[in-house]
Amino acid sequence: MSPRSTGHEREGEIVNDNGAASLRAAARAVHLPGDDGYDRARSIWSLAADLRPAAVVFPESVDEISAVVRAAGRAGLRVTPVGTGHNAHPLRDLSRTVMLRTSRLDGVTVDAPNRRARVQAGTTWSPVVEQAAGHGYAALHGSAPDVSVAGYTAGGGLSWYGRKYGLAANHVTAAELVLADGTQVRVDADHEPDLFWAVRGGGGNFGVVTALEFSLLDFATAYAGFLAWDLDKAPQVLRRWLEWTAEAPDEVTTAYRHMRFPPIPELPEPFRGRDWVMIDGAVQAGDERAEQLLAPLRELKPEIDTFARVPSPVVSRIHMDPEEPTPGDGTTGLLDALPPEAAGKLLEADATNRLFSTELRHLGGALARPAAGGGALSALDGQYLFAVVGVVFSPEVRAAVVAEADRMVGSLAEYSRDRIYTNFQQTQGDTSRAFAPAVWQRLLELRHRVDPHQTLQANHEI
Repeated sequence: MSPRSTGHEREGEIVNDNGAASLRAAARAVHLPGDDGYDRARSIWSLAADLRPAAVVFPESVDEISAVVRAAGRAGLRVTPVGTGHNAHPLRDLSRTVMLRTSRLDGVTVDAPNRRARVQAGTTWSPVVEQAAGHGYAALHGSAPDVSVAGYTAGGGLSWYGRKYGLAANHVTAAELVLADGTQVRVDADHEPDLFWAVRGGGGNFGVVTALEFSLLDFATAYAGFLAWDLDKAPQVLRRWLEWTAEAPDEVTTAYRHMRFPPIPELPEPFRGRDWVMIDGAVQAGDERAEQLLAPLRELKPEIDTFARVPSPVVSRIHMDPEEPTPGDGTTGLLDALPPEAAGKLLEADATNRLFSTELRHLGGALARPAAGGGALSALDGQYLFAVVGVVFSPEVRAAVVAEADRMVGSLAEYSRDRIYTNFQQTQGDTSRAFAPAVWQRLLELRHRVDPHQTLQANHEI
């Protein structure tokens, strides 16, 4: 019998009767293959990831999480925590894994006098930024308001305020975890400092994050929005943006995108059925200063210009990421500084590309500076992040989408840092490429110590 065999198994099932009974005793909401609610329970935001776990559990308390982790271990099963499932593609084979859906552990508390927030495991960014704004604060949210705070932050956390304030993980002050043996711990700089270091950038490899505490930013608005041009302006816009970002101060975080909007009625005019070149982002400065900084881009006369002083909750939606489950897939990479000739190479490759989005996101600034007392990932090794995403309407087209995305990223291979940022990495790969060698070795040693039986299964495994 293999180390993770559950004994006698009925055809098409992994969890035997004893294992099923243990899971059902541990939590009230347990779904096994063949149950009426199994398919709905396993469905996540990323519809292109057809995950079929041995069981799906919706815990309603931290004690239930502990009990499920222990029950899974006794049954020879692994456990993978899933919030929204935006970055679940790399999980792939969950045939001997319990999917732990954290969405019912949803809550946020703002400690206004101390400028901190505490969120539970399943909380998404939308209620966090809304409550923080109500107290005059902002948070280091990403480009989509429906992403899980825990998963985003444990992987680093790339925000529209990132070039000024760094990765979101650097602002975590404490975390609460359920370890691989079911033990509940609270970690911070003074308690379990190794775990506190690892969970800030090391992903879900060291425990199930049940709560995070982090500092908030002392503002509630930003000068943010997007500029949009027809595709025929792409050469001028891309070249100008690359020149502009080479000199941009840390107060500015932006992205360049080529968006191919399908001709479907759900999309509003004027986006429906058109290709657009867009620059979106945020400027953390006063209005006059922000307008001066954006002037070189506005000289190119965008067809649409939404940049203005807006509340921080609006900033979380300027990227227009879909908030409903979406069948997308793609790939990414970190790049060095891009010389003028890089624009021509990207434009040439993009001319035959029909995937939904080609994006360059400007890094550098505080994102490139390791934070004092930071975690496993406290800076990103690159000046730009390159991400290409396509829509996967059926499993049969997924391979073609990923191949085309790989071709696009390969068009700028000579500028590659050969490093990845796991929060944007949609495929299984070498997770060590996300970390410096010494950091990777420390993570490996800690993982072996806290989870020697590999009970926890992260989307990007260590």
